[in-house]
Amino acid sequence: MTKFKRPDGRAADALRPVTIEVGVSKFAEGSARISFGDTVVLCLATLTDSVPKFLDGKGQGWITAEYAMLPRSTPERSQRESIAGRPGGRTFEIQRLVGRALRTTIDLKALGSRSVTIDCEVLQADGGTRTAAITGGYVALAHALRKMSPSPLRKQVAAVSAGFVAGELMLDLAYAEDSIADSDVNIVATDKGELIEVQGTAEKAPFSRAGFDEVLTLALKGIDQLLEAQRRALA
Repeated sequence: MTKFKRPDGRAADALRPVTIEVGVSKFAEGSARISFGDTVVLCLATLTDSVPKFLDGKGQGWITAEYAMLPRSTPERSQRESIAGRPGGRTFEIQRLVGRALRTTIDLKALGSRSVTIDCEVLQADGGTRTAAITGGYVALAHALRKMSPSPLRKQVAAVSAGFVAGELMLDLAYAEDSIADSDVNIVATDKGELIEVQGTAEKAPFSRAGFDEVLTLALKGIDQLLEAQRRALA
């Protein structure tokens, strides 16, 4: 059987080219533009001296996220969700995931009565927008908090996808691969190897426990590379 050839010529265990630019916004306290190949996400962090009402008087801060896709981030124009009246279910799911992931990196008590909102704007989508949003969102968050001493940051976080395409295990699926994948798993983890979230779906064929272990091992190797890219960007 002929092996599946990745459209961009990558090895099965290779990430797409990753670029992270820091300080790309004049006004946001923290900002990063991240590219996973042709997927491009702008992440802007806004720091405010207030917290949601449910945290009033508790002496701790909060991290939240919002996510949106530009109408022409995809091959065909999509309607703005603001025109539709409300964000869709996928949008809510992703922004809650990004918020959960970023809150694990922070000592919320050390943040004090402050909030950080991370806006993740997908400029171009070619698969992996949620994993790029998490990875870039961390950089924007760290950039926003760079002047705080001591820093409330305790961990790094990054995310990547892995899955089986035509029976072969692959890392960081682009849309052409994701759309035909047998199974696809998004994995979010810290620099300490701790898992924050695992979202896996057998699209066309179920995978075994041993197969899942292979996916996890490959994804964590990819996340290690993304963590290093974050560190270089923030240095």
